[in-house]
Amino acid sequence: MTHAHMTHDQWWLASLGRTVIWARLRVREAGVAEVLDSDGNTLVYDSEDTARSMLLDAEFVEWDGLDPEDALERGFTLDEIAPPQADDDAQLRDRMVQSLGKRA
Repeated sequence: MTHAHMTHDQWWLASLGRTVIWARLRVREAGVAEVLDSDGNTLVYDSEDTARSMLLDAEFVEWDGLDPEDALERGFTLDEIAPPQADDDAQLRDRMVQSLGKRA
């Protein structure tokens, strides 16, 4: 079952060394926002603005707004990473933290 007509997903990331932590911001048709965090929890917010503020406060940046220089400042290149994909949120949970390994 697809929710594409009902929702809009945005991917956000934070980095710690060579580890990337993902969060998915999903905006429902009614305007309620849900954030799937790296622990597999779904946090519900009253609006997209509230959810975005929470992510920014936690030092996350929006994937779509990341340019190559921003990525390098965070310790990776855009070619090294991509938002995780899975058939459902349970499978996605295991892919929300991405270790890039050590630099050569």
